[in-house]
Amino acid sequence: MYLNTIQASEGSRKKSKRVGRGIGCTLGKTCGKGHKGQKARSGGFHKVGFEGGQMPLQRRLPKVGFTSRSGKFSAEVRLSELNILPFDVIDLSILKSANIVPAFTKIAKVIKSGELTRPVTLKGINVTVGAKKSIESAGGKVEV
Repeated sequence: MYLNTIQASEGSRKKSKRVGRGIGCTLGKTCGKGHKGQKARSGGFHKVGFEGGQMPLQRRLPKVGFTSRSGKFSAEVRLSELNILPFDVIDLSILKSANIVPAFTKIAKVIKSGELTRPVTLKGINVTVGAKKSIESAGGKVEV
């Protein structure tokens, strides 16, 4: 087998319709485009969603949803993640250096997920009510 002998399999490539070849074929004169109108002209197309000047559906429907601008700068930390850290006093810079929160985080909040088995002190980190109880029951404290 040689590269110059390779061919497409029979019937896989359909021949294109030859339009404008007279009244003998069904695609003569107007070439299957009907009479006049935008779609009969050369270059006659319109943008996606265009409805002939009528207000398009995507503009008639209301906007939905909300994305908080401050949400991308805040992060949640689990109690079980605090358990892994080898430090007794934990602040935002320690969480960033341990890759628990992203580097651009400005606000972190500890949530009650998992268990805390050792006492830790949190400085400058927000805490939920349930997480605060767990931290204090483990012998730790929260400094805001």
